[in-house]
Amino acid sequence: MGQADTLRRFVFERYPFRGQLVHLGPAWVAMMEHHDYPAQVRDCLGEAVVAAALLASTLKFDGLLSLQLRGEGPMHLMLVECTDGLAMRAVARFREVPDTRDLRELSGNGTLTVTIESGGGTNRYQGIVPLAGASMADCLRAYFEQSEQLPTRLWLRADGGSASGLLLQRLPVTSRPAGVTESGAGGIAEHEIEDAWRRVQLVADTVTGAELASLEDRELLRRLFAEDDVRMFQSAPVFFRCRCSRERVGAMLRALGREEVDSVLEEFGQVEVRCEFCSRAYRFDVVDATALFAAGADAHRGGVH
Repeated sequence: MGQADTLRRFVFERYPFRGQLVHLGPAWVAMMEHHDYPAQVRDCLGEAVVAAALLASTLKFDGLLSLQLRGEGPMHLMLVECTDGLAMRAVARFREVPDTRDLRELSGNGTLTVTIESGGGTNRYQGIVPLAGASMADCLRAYFEQSEQLPTRLWLRADGGSASGLLLQRLPVTSRPAGVTESGAGGIAEHEIEDAWRRVQLVADTVTGAELASLEDRELLRRLFAEDDVRMFQSAPVFFRCRCSRERVGAMLRALGREEVDSVLEEFGQVEVRCEFCSRAYRFDVVDATALFAAGADAHRGGVH
């Protein structure tokens, strides 16, 4: 079986190409434990989770990468978050059981956005991904082709038990291994690099979902790139971790306002907020609410706004 909950980087020794392989088993099952998604929604969400992990692993940032899809279709919201340390969480919302796996139809030709927050949220980048294909991999391929970023391809698959993916990326001239020159002097000519990039993509197109799910990384890379010298690095763990907390929920309730919270307390005797990602419930009674708004008033008087 393929490795569970790992991401492994690899490089082509002869060419300026790099790649990543990711496998999620128990972590993916844990993400889905409290959700009852139709298979079409679940699998699309799984592919988005894998894509987010692969994209995050190509970046140098200290913060959070998110993939968000919004639209008016059967699946009107999908959100995946991945930290720089590969801690992940994901959620989707759907109105009715869809009869398609086409991302454009699922979302009603919605908007797919990549957001990267770094430096404690002080640095923020946001890019719109065109829904140029039926799958997340198709859309991200178009995104990289139309942007000025590195040429990148992804192969993704997911089901109820696991999710896996492969990424290939062509690096810029300055990242070439020693001996690779534009003129070809002492190494590889530019046209040979172009031919090799086309070849490795065609070879990767032959990978099956079953192979991504079950083959060990070394075996898979050997099957795909037998004629290339590929060097693998140590794998890194990928895991499910929700970022919800009682403090975050308290801040949300303060933002709603005392009047709104009091009306819920009067009707139900407590306020219960359940996290959409992990289904953990946070409960606030009258005493909790009084302390919550008293603390908020004290912070305001102390100059914290």
